[in-house]
Amino acid sequence: VQLQASGGGLVQAGGSLRLSCAVSGGTISTYTMGWFRQAPGKEREFVATIRSRSSGGRTYYSDSVKGRFTISRDNAKNTVYLQMNDLKPEDTAVYYCAAGQNLILSSISYENRYGYWGQGTQVTVSS
Repeated sequence: VQLQASGGGLVQAGGSLRLSCAVSGGTISTYTMGWFRQAPGKEREFVATIRSRSSGGRTYYSDSVKGRFTISRDNAKNTVYLQMNDLKPEDTAVYYCAAGQNLILSSISYENRYGYWGQGTQVTVSS
């Protein structure tokens, strides 16, 4: 399974970006798809996830992005998206998409539960 993240860039505070994660070699509806981010000098952290179809397809978010970010997937395009609105300088980070299988609900925010990762895309939010 290969993941290709794109859509990052430079945006002013309050602006929006949409990240994409194109997946090949696997069907995204059978995976739990997640977004993580890593800011300079910090550990990688969970952002959002959408569970596999067999697990109900529900979405979950970190408290820091809840209400501003939306994760979704287009099964026909085998692509997962992260719509980011009302961006803040503290959202500046490299964003990674990830895929995992057979994740139980309590593990969805743990990066070591995801077996496949994209290369990351930089998001920079200026104040």
